[in-house]
Amino acid sequence: MNDIEHPENSEDFKGLKVNKGVEKLPSVNPDAAKKFIRKKRKQFSVDEYEKGILEGDMMILSRAVTLLESARSDHQDMAQEIISKCLPYSGKSIRIGITGVPGAGKSTFIEALGMNIISNGHKVAVLAIDPSSERSKGSILGDKTRMEKLSVEKNAYIRPSSSSGSLGGVARKTRETIILCEAAGFDTVIIETVGVGQSEVAVHSMVDFFLLLMLAGAGDELQGIKRGIMEMADAIAINKADGQNVDKAMQAKSQYQSALHLFPLPESGWEPKVKTCSALHNTGIDEIWQMINDYVTLTRENGYFDSNRKEQAKHRMTETINEELLNNFYRNEGIKKALAEYEKMVLTGKISSYRAAKELLDKYYREL
Repeated sequence: MNDIEHPENSEDFKGLKVNKGVEKLPSVNPDAAKKFIRKKRKQFSVDEYEKGILEGDMMILSRAVTLLESARSDHQDMAQEIISKCLPYSGKSIRIGITGVPGAGKSTFIEALGMNIISNGHKVAVLAIDPSSERSKGSILGDKTRMEKLSVEKNAYIRPSSSSGSLGGVARKTRETIILCEAAGFDTVIIETVGVGQSEVAVHSMVDFFLLLMLAGAGDELQGIKRGIMEMADAIAINKADGQNVDKAMQAKSQYQSALHLFPLPESGWEPKVKTCSALHNTGIDEIWQMINDYVTLTRENGYFDSNRKEQAKHRMTETINEELLNNFYRNEGIKKALAEYEKMVLTGKISSYRAAKELLDKYYREL
């Protein structure tokens, strides 16, 4: 900047002088900033993903699951290719679904059970589903902080996922994630659900063994849960059976066992059982793991284990078709334009909801 640019430096102003300014310095030291510049992550090919997963590379497995959960179409296409490659190496695990009332200690129980399974020479993958906000779509994803011991085990893999508002608090891609985990060598997959509700049907349709975790002394236990969930459960575990709560836990066990006897014997041929345990003190966990193994042995011998897996695969196909049809309907440009108009007509009473739906569907079919 020249002195002439400052009128105060002209001869008309005596005794005034404005010195030249200095160039503005950067707010961050450029040399220091270079150390924190994030390097561009390597992009893997489908074959590299397959190789890494089959070798048990946890970093590549996690990135593959991230692709599954991505909404980008190119990520989805690549993820489906990876699944196809890994599918022949899947299906060899025991899939366990765990649900329960809020505060039943699901995360603590899963950690205790997971550590027990690992001590018996197995590898455990935990797919922990966190509830997501209907407003922000965000979730806490805090299961890794609640399972401190299990999260540092080399034979354990914990993947918290947001439920994203999907039915039952089960992340939409949980089923595909199971395939990837099994291909990576995990012979036990545990799925933790958000809690008790209508949506537990979604979890039941993807696991071999369904465990309902309950508490004793928390009110009228039998009134606190729905018959449908009781009928789905292969076993009930009453947690926190320690200290002064032991007697209450035994009383609750007797109540649940009596209630289960009222239901017809399941198609699996397995009579649901009730166990007490304390995940905090690691008591009763061995018995629960042994019970799960007894269930698997029985159902494999009578053929239910394999037939149930096949039914689940068929259900997944039907469910995927329904989901894709729904998404395709709402992505249709003609429907996008017409939907707002029909919504206004419904709100103003010019047309019934059923008539609007039929006309929109007719429009969709014509544009196919």
